[in-house]
Amino acid sequence: MAGVAVIGAGSWGTAVAALLARKTPTRLWARSPALAELITRDHASPDYLPGLDLPEALSATADLAEAVRDADIVLVAVPSHGFRAVIEDLAPHIAAGSTIVILTKGIEVGSNRRMSEIVSEVLPGTPAGMLTGPNLAREVAEGQPAASVIALEDEDQAVRVQEALHSSTYRVYSSSDVIGCEVAGAAKNVIAIAAGMSDGLGFGENTRAALITRGLTELARVGTALGGQPLTFGGLAGVGDLVATCTSARSRNRTLGFALGSGQSLAEALAGTHMVAEGVRTAGPLVELARSHGLEIPIVAQVAAIVAGTSSPREALADLMSRPARREWDVDLLRDLLS
Repeated sequence: MAGVAVIGAGSWGTAVAALLARKTPTRLWARSPALAELITRDHASPDYLPGLDLPEALSATADLAEAVRDADIVLVAVPSHGFRAVIEDLAPHIAAGSTIVILTKGIEVGSNRRMSEIVSEVLPGTPAGMLTGPNLAREVAEGQPAASVIALEDEDQAVRVQEALHSSTYRVYSSSDVIGCEVAGAAKNVIAIAAGMSDGLGFGENTRAALITRGLTELARVGTALGGQPLTFGGLAGVGDLVATCTSARSRNRTLGFALGSGQSLAEALAGTHMVAEGVRTAGPLVELARSHGLEIPIVAQVAAIVAGTSSPREALADLMSRPARREWDVDLLRDLLS
């Protein structure tokens, strides 16, 4: 392996770069030259992973071309709203035969494209996959036991990435279901906002459990319609990531939802963090994707309405609870799961 590059020095990008640097030469790209210098010189990222020491073998740069020089695996961990621009800037510097691994969990506003679709548009012929699972950045960086899935259509490429990341504290499984993993990763952020709002409104475990379970159905409903494999949504990329994101105090999407449920406006909730809550931007595009396939995703739709300013957490809950009674399982989805 020639080397590995991680593009994006937020909490998750830095945590993954730290994992990789313990096994293989790794460069981390930071948009801020000051942050790049701090990571390289002091082996620390106080704004994103405060109090944690980063591997001395990890170097950082604010130069994209330098970051990906000699790298045959490039992991991209920038927010979805800046993803296309970064891939376009990277394009002239990506070596032939490189593999792109997406760490971003979102849908592009306007085009409703998944991140792998953007890579295919900008870098046709370059393999692109997804690393996902119940991976809260700080816990992974601290070396707490965790597991994830690397999804790439080509099994040999998946194994290469799997070997680079797999360690005694980070167990990596492989999958060929890029679509299912991307949809699950994007949609769970929206459901986590709903779960946080429920907590902020003062409701308990019953309500949260109902939101998580019905949210999982919405993940699977959209994901299978787009071509994802049903079993993906019962694994680490689906239910695993959903549970972690909906229940952890470290989840930025749940935290934002909690602020909304507690009475803050969206602007106030966003101002309270320097982290990106992808569910805010993803809710609307997911609803549009679902409607284009004739599907209803009521929880995601209510979050989209709240983000758009046309509903409130209490109104959303009332609307969800007043929906007509129905069968628990979609017949078509159940057929897919059992086939």
